[in-house]
Amino acid sequence: MTAFDQADFDVRFDWGIEGLAILGPISDVVIVVDVLSFSTAVDVATSRGAVIFSAPWEDDRASDLAESVGAVLAVPRSLMSPRTPYSLSPASFSCIRAGLRIVLPFPNGATITLEAERLGLTVVAGCLRNSGAVAKAARTFGRRVSIIAAGEHWPDGTLRPAIEDLVGAGAIIGGLDGSLSPEATAAAGAFRSVDVVSQLAECASGRELIDAGFPEDVQLAAMLNASETVPVLQQSAFATHSGRGEG
Repeated sequence: MTAFDQADFDVRFDWGIEGLAILGPISDVVIVVDVLSFSTAVDVATSRGAVIFSAPWEDDRASDLAESVGAVLAVPRSLMSPRTPYSLSPASFSCIRAGLRIVLPFPNGATITLEAERLGLTVVAGCLRNSGAVAKAARTFGRRVSIIAAGEHWPDGTLRPAIEDLVGAGAIIGGLDGSLSPEATAAAGAFRSVDVVSQLAECASGRELIDAGFPEDVQLAAMLNASETVPVLQQSAFATHSGRGEG
């Protein structure tokens, strides 16, 4: 135990791979929150019956993984085309067919999910769209729940805490029972203090996507509790948790 592991509380909150390293070893379930856009894309895809493989690389390793598991490789948003229709854009999965397997390369959320799996933890992808469903399901996995906000990265690789992940984590925390750490309490308070739709459109990550021509991704991410899907990671792939479905 350390001063930073929030071990006295049932519900904990921290940031990035470093936060996972501290909270993970004393957790029953880890909820990874990467609202713009990894966990939102996972929710949209799995709610339609697709299976999403996490890949923390955007290089040949992702291609090799796709080939080995019989999956389609998602491409960067800028490279989407009729031949390569899937990307980190949640909107690209709006009409995906059930059963399709996708490798989704993304360094932030994917890296955290795979490291949590390596630690032997149950891993759930959480976002604003499925916050209520994820909170409800979390206790079925155990009492000790850690919410890890992925955040973004500055050009030098250091963590940039992102408002969309803070409020996404707070939305989930607000639906959990048990004792909250001060860090978790603060995240829940941040969610209660904002208008989600306007904040996602006006925050740095939201403006970046809108300026790049992907406003629908921000709109989909801001749809609070639009989904009843609980994506759970098994063998490095997210699929809908048994008994859950799109609402």
